[in-house]
Amino acid sequence: MKIKIIKTTWGMSGTLLEQTRKIIEAGYDGIETGIPQEDEIQPFLALVKEHNLEYIFQVATEGDDHFSSLRTQVEKAAKLGPKLINSHSLKDSTPYDKQRSFFEKSLRLEEAVGVPISHETHRGRAFFTPWNTAHILREYPELKITADFSHFCNVCESLLADQADNLRQIIANTIHIHARVGYAEGPQVPHPAAPEYRTELETHEAWWEQILLENEKRGKTIMTINPEFGPPGYLHTLPFSNEPVADLWELTGWMSGRLKERFQKYV
Repeated sequence: MKIKIIKTTWGMSGTLLEQTRKIIEAGYDGIETGIPQEDEIQPFLALVKEHNLEYIFQVATEGDDHFSSLRTQVEKAAKLGPKLINSHSLKDSTPYDKQRSFFEKSLRLEEAVGVPISHETHRGRAFFTPWNTAHILREYPELKITADFSHFCNVCESLLADQADNLRQIIANTIHIHARVGYAEGPQVPHPAAPEYRTELETHEAWWEQILLENEKRGKTIMTINPEFGPPGYLHTLPFSNEPVADLWELTGWMSGRLKERFQKYV
């Protein structure tokens, strides 16, 4: 099995094509972004195909009918042939019976469009805690997960030492990784290279290694990993000046290099 490092456009400036060219020049294996605007679609597809770039589209459900929101976006995205569609699904406050209905229908939608739909573990969404996520997965084991455990750390205010059983269930269903490092009080450390966050980095790496081993065991040939650190709001800033404490492009570049070094057997 090989890993492919996917760069998000989140936090980047410029047009989608400018962002894509910068990602190509930096040597990333793919791009993760929102569904392109109509006038961007053909130039974007031509560029990623010319450079053999993997591409993943992100969607986020909203409104009174979250499944209709999902279906509209997924049907549009699937026509463009992405490797997978990453979904921020439902809200954390969605009643459980509505969650069940949504995920049942999302599995049928996934089968109809022929593109994997991967539901992200994320604050504010249905999969905002390890226990709720694992509970749904035990009922719908065909569901696929984008693992961003930094959100779990923030919501649970811990490095999840008491969540081993739930994490095993989630890891077994994970097909895509968002490799951001969180800590007990937030979803993103100021910089993953900082020695004071070594425990957090190594804890997340251990989870990612389990995901890779699980996918390798299942015979998967490619695993995508996105070192998805975010801009200010996620990225810490200094008081009064609001200056970022790190350069986001450099930070994600460091994380990409770290992933290749840490998981060298898969490069």
